[in-house]
Amino acid sequence: MTTEPVGPEDQIAERALLPLYTITFIGTLGYGIILTFLVFLVTEYGGNALIYGLLGATYPAFQLVGAPILGRWSDSVGRRRILLLSQIGTMIAWLIFLLALFLPVLPIVSVDSALLGVFTLTLPLVIIFFGRALDGITGGNVSVANAYLADVTSESLRNKRYGRMSIASNMGYILGPALAGILGGTVYGAMIPVLAAFLISVAGTLIILVLLPDSRPCTIEEYRELTSVRKVLGQEHVECYQVEKKGGITFRGIFRLDFVPFMLMLYFLIFLGFNIYYTAFPAYAAVGLLWTPVELGLYLSAISAMMAFVQGPVLSALSDRYAEYVLIIVGSLVLGVQFLLLVPGSLPLIYAATLFFAFGNGVMWPSVLSLLSKFAGATYQGSVQGAAMSAASLASIVGLITGGFLYTQFGSDSFLIAGAIIFVVFALSFRLIGAQKERERALAATAPVSEAE
Repeated sequence: MTTEPVGPEDQIAERALLPLYTITFIGTLGYGIILTFLVFLVTEYGGNALIYGLLGATYPAFQLVGAPILGRWSDSVGRRRILLLSQIGTMIAWLIFLLALFLPVLPIVSVDSALLGVFTLTLPLVIIFFGRALDGITGGNVSVANAYLADVTSESLRNKRYGRMSIASNMGYILGPALAGILGGTVYGAMIPVLAAFLISVAGTLIILVLLPDSRPCTIEEYRELTSVRKVLGQEHVECYQVEKKGGITFRGIFRLDFVPFMLMLYFLIFLGFNIYYTAFPAYAAVGLLWTPVELGLYLSAISAMMAFVQGPVLSALSDRYAEYVLIIVGSLVLGVQFLLLVPGSLPLIYAATLFFAFGNGVMWPSVLSLLSKFAGATYQGSVQGAAMSAASLASIVGLITGGFLYTQFGSDSFLIAGAIIFVVFALSFRLIGAQKERERALAATAPVSEAE
């Protein structure tokens, strides 16, 4: 059983991560506020489930371009500068969103189609699309934050600390919808919640400027040729990371790292299933279940609250006893079941699904992040995390658009497709048993070399 170190270096790392946890919380708090009533706002401005899906896909579409570039930059110039750039982009994006609410609802394009449904693209929707695009192109904050955590955290603690960062993220989704329900109930409608999201992003910018220390590259003159993760293992550092000459590893080079391509495929599939759900369920709640924004907010808050509990004491206890691959296998199985519970449309089953979602995702996702960071090694952490975010962005584009289309055509049966994708993740995850054990053998083989160095 692994116990958490309490030495001086570990305490310093934990203090360095506190601002990172806070930034993560602030990021999801702002989006959690908007998420609750965004589908209602899209409908008010003339859109439908498809437009809602396209709006959701705009952010990852532009993040697909921006994230790998920002990830590689962070390997060269340090994580803090790139996190600051991402946060400033988010701040400006929320300001654009806020300004869109003051524009007249002028129709630009109207569509009445059996395939696409009925919707009108209006001026405020176009401006909101632009704001989400700007947020996406500067949206390397998640991948860079994951790399930052890996920089300052030993491998034995990564699962727990990724769990803590997930807790911080989920706390934003707990408080965000609740805050949206309170602020959105005024005569000002969506304006006050969007203003709150903007002010929260300003606070995040100040925290990075004032409180977040940088993690800087090591200065190493000699570079070993990269052919596998085994060679990377002998160079790993907790305090800093190495920068390769000529701008770092190429995208093709990332796919030559052992087991990283497989992890990126799992990353893609998980985000694909999630984003079909993230588009279909709010539309289902608003149209099929006739929920109000408050009811949807309470539901999302309940899921996030339970997930925060799972990713805290539950994950901490489980990660001491089980390897990451075990938690990924079990978590993906439980998560797949929750999608099936949504299909009948029974309220008791829908509420029961929150338990499956909280436990399944709560133990699976931090374990995926932890295992990916280990396979990446320290040298190319930012580049690999950027590639992972690109995989997530691509999956989000496909999933969000597909989710809107599937719900328009099939209603709650669209959750069957999301569930099937997660069950594919469950089946593929058994390969991680051999992959993680092979990596541990390689690490043990390089340990004497590291000690000699």
